Amino acid sequence: MRCSVNRAEVLRRLAREEGFGLAGIAAPDPSRHLALLDLWIREGCAGTMAYMARPANLARRGDLRRIMPEVQSVLVVGQNYFREDPRGVPADPARGVIARYARGRDYHRVVARGLRRVHRRFEEVEGRRVPGRVYVDTGPVLERELAERAGLGWFGRNTLMIHPRRGSYFFLGMLLLALEVEPDAPLRADHCGSCRACLDACPTSALLGRTAGGAPVMDASRCISYLTIEHRGPIPHDLRPRIGNRIYGCDICQEVCPFNMRFARPAAEPGYAARAPGELPPGVEPLGEPDAGARHPGTDGPPLTELMGMDRASWEAFSRGSAVRRAGRAGFLRNVAVALGNWRSAAAVPALRSALGDTEPLVRGHAAWALGRIGSAEAVRALRTALPGEEDAWVRDEIGRALREEGATPAASA
Repeated sequence: MRCSVNRAEVLRRLAREEGFGLAGIAAPDPSRHLALLDLWIREGCAGTMAYMARPANLARRGDLRRIMPEVQSVLVVGQNYFREDPRGVPADPARGVIARYARGRDYHRVVARGLRRVHRRFEEVEGRRVPGRVYVDTGPVLERELAERAGLGWFGRNTLMIHPRRGSYFFLGMLLLALEVEPDAPLRADHCGSCRACLDACPTSALLGRTAGGAPVMDASRCISYLTIEHRGPIPHDLRPRIGNRIYGCDICQEVCPFNMRFARPAAEPGYAARAPGELPPGVEPLGEPDAGARHPGTDGPPLTELMGMDRASWEAFSRGSAVRRAGRAGFLRNVAVALGNWRSAAAVPALRSALGDTEPLVRGHAAWALGRIGSAEAVRALRTALPGEEDAWVRDEIGRALREEGATPAASA
């Protein structure tokens, strides 16, 4: 027992030295939440994330030994990523809001790199090879359940892991080890109490409260983070106005959380800082000339019209080494078009008119919706001009709908 306790202390110390503010040990016991996850998926709350419903993935999520048979312990770490919003954001509808976690370097790489260093250093302490495997939001692992078991927090009503003295702005990472280490005591107490600030603040009513057993529930198909990142098709019409100027992810349910309002502090990790115009994330080398990425407008509350004007080269510079790459160029510009439609300013018309000629139907269709929302004479003219040459049926429908809502029929625009 003495050796196991020492190993836990060593792992927590190494984790702190590698920049992880939170660290704990969990036992690799089978999940207690697999039945609830299965029900959540069957009720359609996972949206189009079909990969979550695959039987093999569900089985692996339920038992870590299905992905690493020799696992005996799990080091769970948390790394703070909080940054203040730039001045004027999100109140300025002309500027896009990128979720805090995605403004700098891709967290998967930062956290995984740190955990690999912890693993190597732990092997040096042990004086032998210790089989291990790192996971950072990339495999069939129920990270938040393991974090709860390791004493890192409790499941908040916003479905996030909340630490009583750190809040919820932290990434989770797992190091599975083929070595027995004394686990930490879990933190299962619900400190949310009667607070429902996150439920009341969610613009799309994605947060559904708790089950009879106390588990928080979210309808992911309505969540702004899901809609702007994981969802690959058109955003439902009734949800578009509720997204506001959130163009990648959403922090609203965290921003209103009393634990974050009281305890959130700026992250020490420099890689999570927002990028200035043309700047690559720390540690990412340019592919071409030093100024090859100078056309992108950065991630610190960037002007929406500049984002809408990004060509493929600018998108590559903007997204390289960043989590925003997950949305893809078409998905990201779809989000920007929605935000421009919510701005409803005539100043957005030139960028949206240009977007009607984009190679991606997803971009063209949402640009049409945005022009319809603006409804100026110039916006209507752009829609009427684009309709005759549009070959995609869905985009034609979006243009026609935008014109009808402005009192001009598609026939009149031909």
